[in-house]
Amino acid sequence: MANHKSAKKRILVSEKKRIINKSASSKLKTLFAKAIEETSVVTAEVSYKAAVGYIDKLVDKGKLHKNTGARKKSALTRNFNKLSAVKA
Repeated sequence: MANHKSAKKRILVSEKKRIINKSASSKLKTLFAKAIEETSVVTAEVSYKAAVGYIDKLVDKGKLHKNTGARKKSALTRNFNKLSAVKA
């Protein structure tokens, strides 16, 4: 356990950040999965835009590395384009 006042504060701040980061990660996984499993082009487009927007937001905040964000957006785009090609 921490002995100094500043160390005790650091523990509290770290815990708050951990909870926020866990929440962001969980939301990203949910949006990603929802966008991947859509079968209708219209609903897939809405899910795709929501997921890509959230990925960009996390990258801008620094919660996600830019290459990780690009890789996830690329996977979503490939999936969406494949779905659009089949339905067209």
